[in-house]
Amino acid sequence: MISGALSPYEGALREQGRLSLVAADGTEVVLAIQRYLADADPADATVLARCVPPVLDVGCGPGRIVHALASSGQVALGVDIAEAAVSLTQQRGAPALSRDVFDRVPGEGRWPTVLLLDGNVGIGGDVAGLLRRAADLMAPGGAILAEASAPEPACDQVLQVRFSGGGRPDGPQFPWSVVGRESLARHAGAVGLIPTDHWSAGGRDFLRLARPTSSA
Repeated sequence: MISGALSPYEGALREQGRLSLVAADGTEVVLAIQRYLADADPADATVLARCVPPVLDVGCGPGRIVHALASSGQVALGVDIAEAAVSLTQQRGAPALSRDVFDRVPGEGRWPTVLLLDGNVGIGGDVAGLLRRAADLMAPGGAILAEASAPEPACDQVLQVRFSGGGRPDGPQFPWSVVGRESLARHAGAVGLIPTDHWSAGGRDFLRLARPTSSA
């Protein structure tokens, strides 16, 4: 991400402020900052129940999911490029590293569960590329638990966005993808992954993505 682009996000985490991603055409993606800072909720619990440890949470934010997993005795690690997010996760007593998912990540190819929640399928504006990278991190027989970032199943957009916290765009533009569950499944298929489970909870849509099992 472009240097300086994360400052509004890190400020919103520290101040518990409102924050959105806004495109030039006025399209707005509201970020659920208060939910990110809270404890895991009932919708999150449906994801936690499907996790096979150890778990890698990509774009862990302030760490509610990693904290919930660690509190239940499961091994988990969060990675995020926002220093404030990593610090907040560590303050919760959960492990996290300041790391870009496209850089070297501990345990590459050995994570039974890789998480892409809270709109993080949008990272980099390339859903297929991100899923391909997540699959590289995944252990044989593992799975990606991914959350669709749009309520419309067929939504599939790549936006050039900026953060907006006070009605004005702030910081440089960066690419961000917004996809519904059908489009997410299509992008997964393009990189050799298939949905093996899908569910909705709390107005959010989730998919379990895995490599096809070879037939005898």
